[in-house]
Amino acid sequence: MAGPTPHDPEEPGPAAGDGPADTRLRRGDAGYRRLSVAMFAAGLATFALLYTTQPLLPLLSRELQVSAATSSLTLSATTLGLALALLPAGWLSDAWGRTRVMKLSLLGSAVLILLAAAAPSFPVLLAVRALQGVALAGLPAVAMAYLVEEVHPESLGSSIGLYIGGNAIGGMAGRLVGGAFADLGGWRLSLLAVGVSSLACTAVFLRLAPTSRHFVPRPFHVRPALARLRDHLRDPGQLRLDAMAALLMGTFVAVFNGLSFRLEEAPYGLGQTAIAAVFLVYPLGSLSSAVAGRLADRIGRRAVLPFGVLIAGAGLALTLLHPLPLVILGIAVLTIGFFAAHSVASSWVGRRAVHAPAQASALYLLAYYAGSSIAGPLGGAAWEAGGWTEVVTVGAVLLGLALVVSLRLRGTPPLRRAAEYEPPVPV
Repeated sequence: MAGPTPHDPEEPGPAAGDGPADTRLRRGDAGYRRLSVAMFAAGLATFALLYTTQPLLPLLSRELQVSAATSSLTLSATTLGLALALLPAGWLSDAWGRTRVMKLSLLGSAVLILLAAAAPSFPVLLAVRALQGVALAGLPAVAMAYLVEEVHPESLGSSIGLYIGGNAIGGMAGRLVGGAFADLGGWRLSLLAVGVSSLACTAVFLRLAPTSRHFVPRPFHVRPALARLRDHLRDPGQLRLDAMAALLMGTFVAVFNGLSFRLEEAPYGLGQTAIAAVFLVYPLGSLSSAVAGRLADRIGRRAVLPFGVLIAGAGLALTLLHPLPLVILGIAVLTIGFFAAHSVASSWVGRRAVHAPAQASALYLLAYYAGSSIAGPLGGAAWEAGGWTEVVTVGAVLLGLALVVSLRLRGTPPLRRAAEYEPPVPV
C-alpha cells in the first residue's frame, strides 16, 4: 500500500519551520524518555484502578449480600462517572493546565480507592467508585492532548503507543493483582493493594512528567466550547475515528465477556484463577501498540490502521478452533490487533484536532466507553443464544464495520486548519 504524501499534515514527514526553533520532544531526548516513563506509569495506574473490581464481583456479591448484577455496578459506576466527566475534564485542562489536571486525577483516584477499601456498606462502596470514575477522567481526557502539544510529530505515534501500552498492562494488573490479594485477604485487601500500587505509579508521574512548555491557557466560556464541540462533530474524520473507538472496544469487551463463560464449561472446565490468567496476553497489546505507533510515524496512519483491524479479525477466527492452546493464541492475536488499531486511531485524533485536542480526545474516549457499555453485554447474550459461534459472529460484525471505517479513513482528507499546527512542505 502506498504511504502518505509528504504534504499530508496528519502523517509523518518533514515540515516547514522544523528545526532548532522547534522545542518539542523527540525520541532520544532526555525529556522524551522522562515523559515516556511518566505516561506509562500514569496509564498503568489509571486502568488498574478502573478495572480492579472486575475479578472481585462474585466475592462482593457474597460478602455484601447483593446480586451478581448489582455487584457489577462497582465497575459500571466507575466507567459511567469517567465517561460523564471526560468533556468537563478536558475543558478544565484547557484553562488550568494539562499536567496539573493529570496529577490531581491520579492522586484523587488513588486516594479514593483506599477509601473504597474501608467502605462500611455496598451503597457507600458504589458511591466512592462513582466518584473515583470522575477523578480518573482527568488523565485519559488530557493525556493525548498533552502528548500532541509536547512531542514532535515524528515521535508522537511512539509516545502515544507507550501510553496505551501502560493502559494495557494496567488493565491486566488491576485484574490479576485484585484477584490474587482477594484470595489472600478478601476484597478490602485487594483494593488496598491496588491503591498502594497506584500511589507508587503516581509518585513516578509526579517526579518525571515534564512541565508543559507548549500549552496555551484558554479560559472556559460556554459558547466557544460548544462551538468547538460542534466543529468536531461536523468533521467526518473525527466521527470516523470515534466510530473506530466504539467498534474496536465493543469487539474486545464482547469477546472477553463471552470467553469467561466458554472456558468455565466443558471441555475446558477452567477455574476463575486460570481464566484470569488469560489476561496475561495484555503485555502483547502493550508491545503491539508501541510497534504500531512507530510504524505509523514511519509509513502513516492511513496504511497501518486497517492492518490492525485485520490482525484482530484473524485472532477472532482462530478462537473458533477447539484446542485450548489455539483458543488462547487467537485471543492473543486479537489483543495484538486491537491495541495496534486503538493506538493508531487515538494518535490520529490528536493530529486532526488543532484548536481543542483535549475535547477531541474526550469525544474519542466517550465513544470508546460507549462501545464497551453497549457491546459488552452482547457477549453474554450471544453466549446464551448460541454459544461461542454467536459470540464470534457479534465480534466479526463489529470488526467488519471497523474495517470499512478504517478504509474510509484512508480517503478522508486532512483538515486544512491542521496546517496551523504542522505546516506542509513548501513546493
